[in-house]
Amino acid sequence: MVELDIQIPSAYDPFAEAKDSGAAGAKDYVHIRIQQRNGRKCLTTVQGLRKEFSYEKILKDLKKEFCCNGTVVQDKELGKVIQLQGDQRKNVSQFLISTGIVKKDDIKIHGF
Repeated sequence: MVELDIQIPSAYDPFAEAKDSGAAGAKDYVHIRIQQRNGRKCLTTVQGLRKEFSYEKILKDLKKEFCCNGTVVQDKELGKVIQLQGDQRKNVSQFLISTGIVKKDDIKIHGF
């Protein structure tokens, strides 16, 4: 019998280097989403803020500015997420940009 040197390729992730380095594809975005509740009610969620910020203080300012209620929720996968009542996507994005918490290029707004 003839033995052949055959190497079976392992799983290769072509984007592994981009995730590790500070490349453009590895950018951390702040995601602002809307979730439909029942009827016309909806929630606005803000996810991806840096951990050095105080979520409670940001929430307090958002609630005061937009006259709505909200809370900070701890998620297993996503970490801390700010939830606000109503459709506050545009308001929250303008607030985060004007206060200097996030740059305009780092915000992704999702929803219908």
